[in-house]
Amino acid sequence: MLSKSQPSPERVPSPEEQEWAGPEALCPGWLEDEAPDGEVPGDSGDPDCATHAYERLQSALCQEGLPPTLDCSAEPRTGFGPLDMTVCILGSSTPFLPVLLEGGTRCPGAMVLCLSPTWASRVPSETSPGAWSLLLSRGVSFKVGGHSALETFVPPRRANYVTGTFAPGDPESGWVGELARDLDCPTGGSVPLAHRLEDTLVARWVLAARANLPVPPTLAFVLGTRGDLPAEPVAPGVRLVRLEDPHGQQSLVQEEVGAFLGGTAMEPYGQVVVRPAGWRWWGTGTRSTHRKEEGAAVAQAVGARLRGLTEEDSVLLEAMVPTARLPAPPPRSPAPRLPMALRICTLVCRSWGDRPQLCQVACAVGRAESPVRHGAALPQGLDSSLQQWGVVAPSQRQALATRLREATEAAMAALLATEAELSPQQRGGTRAHTDILGEHGAGDTAGARGHPAVLSAVSPSPSPGVDFLLACVDESLELVALATNSQRCLETCALAEAMGRGVGEPRGDLPRLLAEAMLHRAQCHLVEGKDILLIGAGGVSKSFVWEAARDYGLRIHLVESDPEHFAAGLVQTFLPYDSREHRRDEEHAERVLELLRSRGLRPHACLSYWDDCVVLAALVCQGLGLRGPAPAAVRVAKQKSRTHRHLQRCRRGRPPPAAFAVPCRRLQSHGDVERAASAVPFPAVAKLEFGAGAVGVRLVENAGQCHAHAARLWRDLRDDADHPGIGLGWGNAMLLMEYVPGTEHDVDLVVFEGRLLGAWVSDNGPTRVPAFLETAACLPSCLPADRQAQLVRAALECCRACGLRDGVFNVELKLGPAGPRLLEINPRMGGFYLRDWIREVYGPDLLLAAVLVALGVPPVLPARPAARTHLAGVMCLGSEHGEILAGGGGMEALRELHGRGLVRLNRLFEEPEGAGEYEEPLLSVACSGATLAEACERLLGLCQGLGIDSPRYPVEHFLSHFK
Repeated sequence: MLSKSQPSPERVPSPEEQEWAGPEALCPGWLEDEAPDGEVPGDSGDPDCATHAYERLQSALCQEGLPPTLDCSAEPRTGFGPLDMTVCILGSSTPFLPVLLEGGTRCPGAMVLCLSPTWASRVPSETSPGAWSLLLSRGVSFKVGGHSALETFVPPRRANYVTGTFAPGDPESGWVGELARDLDCPTGGSVPLAHRLEDTLVARWVLAARANLPVPPTLAFVLGTRGDLPAEPVAPGVRLVRLEDPHGQQSLVQEEVGAFLGGTAMEPYGQVVVRPAGWRWWGTGTRSTHRKEEGAAVAQAVGARLRGLTEEDSVLLEAMVPTARLPAPPPRSPAPRLPMALRICTLVCRSWGDRPQLCQVACAVGRAESPVRHGAALPQGLDSSLQQWGVVAPSQRQALATRLREATEAAMAALLATEAELSPQQRGGTRAHTDILGEHGAGDTAGARGHPAVLSAVSPSPSPGVDFLLACVDESLELVALATNSQRCLETCALAEAMGRGVGEPRGDLPRLLAEAMLHRAQCHLVEGKDILLIGAGGVSKSFVWEAARDYGLRIHLVESDPEHFAAGLVQTFLPYDSREHRRDEEHAERVLELLRSRGLRPHACLSYWDDCVVLAALVCQGLGLRGPAPAAVRVAKQKSRTHRHLQRCRRGRPPPAAFAVPCRRLQSHGDVERAASAVPFPAVAKLEFGAGAVGVRLVENAGQCHAHAARLWRDLRDDADHPGIGLGWGNAMLLMEYVPGTEHDVDLVVFEGRLLGAWVSDNGPTRVPAFLETAACLPSCLPADRQAQLVRAALECCRACGLRDGVFNVELKLGPAGPRLLEINPRMGGFYLRDWIREVYGPDLLLAAVLVALGVPPVLPARPAARTHLAGVMCLGSEHGEILAGGGGMEALRELHGRGLVRLNRLFEEPEGAGEYEEPLLSVACSGATLAEACERLLGLCQGLGIDSPRYPVEHFLSHFK
């Protein structure tokens, strides 16, 4: 038996080291003692750092049942160009391995792990003065099936996105922080941001003032010269006192302490904590606890801490908030129950559209009298933890889970907003932002003995964390925000997922969500500075293109028929060229190519968002040798009768594309009407062959009605000057199509090399027969998943059958009892509000996806898209609502509500376009809700209040189909 004085063969870790320990703390040395399965590469430049990290990687791969890393470094990889994507992870693989593996599956070879500072170098940026580009000469890349390879890159590979282990206390944080400083590409975190996040005072001010989260009453003392806080921070529950001389202002300190202890904010609490705060103090556990009545002792403790105060630190006096006393289930044994604490670890990432998204939750349980250390207990789920704590009702547990999600996402949003106000130096670079937020609880101002529950949040390596306490306020449970931290929550959540797989649980979403977020940021950087040739500017409804191009850093070269178009001053190069007579598009394409040669322009991609110009864009793409749909395929899709005739000949497949086609005939004369009437059953739909916006579309009951409608249309709509933008540049031929009963839907597709990358289904409300102008819409679809899948598959097969294999396409279909039937294919991005709505509900941007496809890069899109909200919208017409919107102040009210985020307003035209049966919608107005019913209820109330709803325009009827 060893004596107590006998030295241990292993050094006992300090409290700080225990705090930083990951899952390996459960069994010290379990990673280090594993023999690596792959050969350990030599690295004379940094043997200890790279070799040890490589061994840990091999051990982790082995435990996952994956093959060892293949050493391919003897044969350098070459050929990386400006369109090759590189996501670089600097430092340890431990917290990021699931993300690296997932990213390797989604984009093989794009995820690269850099284990040593000798594997990378910094060079002055060619695009951003004062910034640096990170070049990788060596790295471990990840591929499909969990395969990895150690590779050298000649010439060095340029990073498009960088993150790593920035947290102080991590052995790699020094060189990781230096390599990631002031980069010209998006950077997920930095050392300065990690320091900010670990400063309890800064974090508490952000959480209270910016996230509107309740925090414990706090009195903070700082030096007067400290400049990383507002001069007069207004934050509920937080008072800041600036001291010019901490040693000579004892009377001020005593006065502030007395006022704080006797104030109304402290009335519910009986104990306080005095502790130093700042990133240097995080995890040390240095603090003292006092009863509120011990004013002199509290003041003395504060004074003692002030003696060592530095500019980066603060001294906090804060209330010890008692945790909620929940009724616990009866114990199974008569032994007394020990007071326990519950820690909740949540991981939130900056997802699509820079919105916070909760990725995963894991909990740990420990003794209430001391903080639950990270990695010191096996994680468990939130729902079972709450049941264990006596929260029996499922509705109450769900409500707590929802509130936790809202609180963590609000904290993330507040941190992002605050970071945006910092200078590049304060952030660690212009492009440095926090992309992952993990939340944990260490019980700094909670955990008094006898209190059973502490709910808090824990943070991953390059990210902040927010502590929460579940308190009881006015007889109800409330989450109180304590602080932010920077830790290793990625490992905790990865461990929880691995444990779940061990008992047959399906894989979680965490690695996928984080990999998608990183790859998406890398693709945004990839398109920066690219020259994009855009054919056709469109009208007001396409105004978002110019703003998006600026945000993505695209250099737009615009070919437009209107020499006075408002977009002329918003693009890099404006090329006025009249291409309105689209029956001569081959000739126009040659002229456009000559224009480009004369200007010395060599675009990286060419595309069109404007319906009239899709064929011309395809011809120009072909002439430039750029990626895009073949002109023949676009012609088939553009001409509606030709689309259906082509599909009727496509009889391979189960079912074949012919199953989705509808009988139709082309109409160029009244003789064609007679012949079509004998082949197409009535009632039928008569419309323009190349039309857009449902202009001139009409239900006809017999041949006589068809003759009359054709006569009016051929008389009124002769060429583009009669009604611009509806396809009259192709002529005014019509078609007669069988009427298809059922509900109408839009399917927006992203297709790359014939492979479906993304699809979104929206529903349309009933039209005002006999016209077919759109009235209302909703997203996501009300349909069951299997019916949506039918629509997506039909849309994809129709596009493939027509030869549309690369691009973003909008397909209109009807869904009846027997399945989907095609109405038409629009070989371009969906119009009207669709791009805006899909971004709002799901996050991805169809415009960016179209640019990436045109560049030859498969866009990274959500593998399992989840709706963040529900949208219901209604179209407004000049004939029905012009007077209300203009004279009645309706438009000003809508703009004001749109600016406050209460409605989504999409202007389609500045002025009413067309009249009578040729009218087009003026604008779309939509409301959101947690459910579709809530969105519809809000929209109906808005329309009734503004007078948009009327007996002639029954909005309630239009929305009644969305069930």
